[in-house]
Amino acid sequence: MARDVQITFDCADPAALAAFWAEALGYQVQDPPAGFASWDEALEAMGVPPENRNDASAVVDPEGAGPRIFFQRVPEGKQVKNRVHLDVRGAPGLEGDARMAALETEAERLAARGATRVQRHDPKPPLDAGHILMTDPEGNEFCLD
Repeated sequence: MARDVQITFDCADPAALAAFWAEALGYQVQDPPAGFASWDEALEAMGVPPENRNDASAVVDPEGAGPRIFFQRVPEGKQVKNRVHLDVRGAPGLEGDARMAALETEAERLAARGATRVQRHDPKPPLDAGHILMTDPEGNEFCLD
């Protein structure tokens, strides 16, 4: 039986990282519970003190196809390279120079939103189509693939 999957990021600023990944993936910040116009209103009604209102955030695929991504505040900063990372498919169906040009465009777009470009890996046929290694605003590695 297939299972639903949620991807969780430990981070320092859940709201900011959720906003970045929503933009990167074409997702949206998850809506507040029914009956509330905003998360702040919902959290107020739940009795969550203001200093804890950025303890968590989530983004969802507006089409409902992709996994929910959850961001939770943790006290420690990122320490080592991720053992698991996201590959953001920035050039589906493209090959060669056109593929790498599309990935470069996407790298520039995400860098303008707080990502950092780490390294470009040019194609090495027949199996490696090339990719660009980047980090999100909190240093989590991801590839534009």
